[in-house]
Amino acid sequence: MEIDDILEQIRQMIIKANGCKYEELISPNQALTFSYTKKVLKKRDIDFSDENQRALGIKSESDSFYTNLASVLSDQCVHTIKVAVFNDEANTCIIDSEEFTGSVFKQVIKVYDFLKIRTARSASEKTERQDYPEEALYEALLNAVVHRDYSFSGSVIINVNNKQIEIISIGGLMSGLSLDDIKNGVIQPRNKKLAELVGKLQADKSYGTGIRKIYNLYRDCDVRPTIEATANSFKIILPNMNKSHSDNKPKVKITSQMKEIINYLEYNEYITEEDVQLLFTVKKTRSYIIMKDMEKAGLVYSEGRGVEKVYYLKK
Repeated sequence: MEIDDILEQIRQMIIKANGCKYEELISPNQALTFSYTKKVLKKRDIDFSDENQRALGIKSESDSFYTNLASVLSDQCVHTIKVAVFNDEANTCIIDSEEFTGSVFKQVIKVYDFLKIRTARSASEKTERQDYPEEALYEALLNAVVHRDYSFSGSVIINVNNKQIEIISIGGLMSGLSLDDIKNGVIQPRNKKLAELVGKLQADKSYGTGIRKIYNLYRDCDVRPTIEATANSFKIILPNMNKSHSDNKPKVKITSQMKEIINYLEYNEYITEEDVQLLFTVKKTRSYIIMKDMEKAGLVYSEGRGVEKVYYLKK
């Protein structure tokens, strides 16, 4: 076993033995400065006096030492966010990368700006919507920073390609929670004090509804965001909203029978599987397969079930 793994296990044992959260422990570095965090708090009229630092959890109640929460908010924060941009969907060929340091508040803003620039569409590529909803990007970044496990030293990893953005943070689901719970809006913050402070800063943005907000922003998109979790990691994948419409549909060969059905629907309001049977003198199973393939190809859409199911031409 590597020495780093041994030290990590010892650190986890100390946290459990103390019976408190990592963010509440005394920071090993007491020479901390907060130039960026002070600016952020000042914009929200949040006092940074010694008394309020103790109330926020930045300093310990008993002896006024800086806590690990203070370390995360400080200019000397040792935790980083690493972003890599790839020119292939397998994420094997990097065309740009950057590591973001400083206060976690600064990291979120700088990464957010970086991603907006890297995913912006040129004037010649204008569509009705952006590749990624800006609010979804921001909420996903905020989620990664607020809920990551800071007792581990690894960075938040962000992979960007033409198809999607992956945001991977250290720290799996809190004990007792499932992915369905998270999607339903259940919140059990790993870093309670940090979450409370972000809540104060995001008072006008309904902080705490992040995951549900992300899914809602994709409600009209062919592909939805996905969440994956292991014992020690949490990943959210934001699909490119414009890429999903053109490239994620199943590739189905347009047959002569499909073309004939399209011609039929140009002059008729709808078609049934029974109509298809009569049109091509085929059995029920074959008519079902033909219409299912047309649905997959995005040529038609269906309404109703069983014998009442009808298919309409998709304009």
